[in-house]
Amino acid sequence: MNESIERILDLLCCPRCGHNLEPNGAGSLDAIACTACRQSYPISDNIPQLFWPNDWDVLKGDVTDVVKQFYEKTPFPNYDGFDNVSSLVEKARRGFFARLLDEQIPFGSRVLECGCGTGQLSNFLSVANRTVIGADMCLNSLRLAQRFKERNQLGRVMFIQMNLFRPVLKPESFDLVISNGVLHHTADPFLAFQRISALVKPNGYILIGLYHTYGRLLTDLRRTLFRINRKIFEFADPRLTDKRFGTTRRETWFADQYQNPHESKHTIREVMGWFCHTGFEFVTSIPKARLGAQFSENERLFRPERPGHWLDVLVREILMTFTNSKDGGLFIVIGKKKA
Repeated sequence: MNESIERILDLLCCPRCGHNLEPNGAGSLDAIACTACRQSYPISDNIPQLFWPNDWDVLKGDVTDVVKQFYEKTPFPNYDGFDNVSSLVEKARRGFFARLLDEQIPFGSRVLECGCGTGQLSNFLSVANRTVIGADMCLNSLRLAQRFKERNQLGRVMFIQMNLFRPVLKPESFDLVISNGVLHHTADPFLAFQRISALVKPNGYILIGLYHTYGRLLTDLRRTLFRINRKIFEFADPRLTDKRFGTTRRETWFADQYQNPHESKHTIREVMGWFCHTGFEFVTSIPKARLGAQFSENERLFRPERPGHWLDVLVREILMTFTNSKDGGLFIVIGKKKA
């Protein structure tokens, strides 16, 4: 069996029944199987295919298959413009958020990225001697991630195919779980949050990035303009006219932001409620959850702070209509799991 798969086998569990997994036969290189129900899962391109569909009532309106098909066709983000570790690190550190994560997640931590896409963040965070697992439901995206990993001999990152609603990793196994820009593309974001938050160790952290109810309004306006005539109104999104980005990169951004088949919108106050229901304490948010507070480029991401009064937070969120549209209206909230 592939050494990196063998290394994380004790963390994996069957998405069908929750029991342990083992090699499917002595020295098997192409599958793993459940020790209880004996369901077998193939390993293709060194990626364990552990996706198991939701068993929901038809009235729930599951969008998993629709979103999965969309990202299989348009993996996001792509690796256009860089193809080695040096260029990936340079690109990641230009964005101060990735730099802060890299500086502040301790070496030796075990990190899970749920909805890793093409694995750029997972690959980047693994460079600094951390064990990182990137999970996504789309094989095409994971193959890009795996190809980059193997080409650059990154031995501490592993990619698996997984359904967020049917986790294949054992509870309380990770120091940090990241799910940035993912849950709002599911049929039930709070349920998805509950499932992945169970994977965080006591005193560990979860980082959630979601589209904001108000911060997404300008994106909605641009989407309407693009439906009328994309060529005329393309100037409304600077990323679509920035020549530093290759054509493929611009097109995948356009598809992700304006053609996605499903998205929902949320608020910081809503995620605070999720934390209360699941045993997490609010640590911080980007942008800050109170008026007058600014997020600095040297911010301590995992240092707890008190949010403002609920009215203070509400006003701050309304202002995000104008201040948080640059990255598609995305906001981030970090929580710590109570011991």
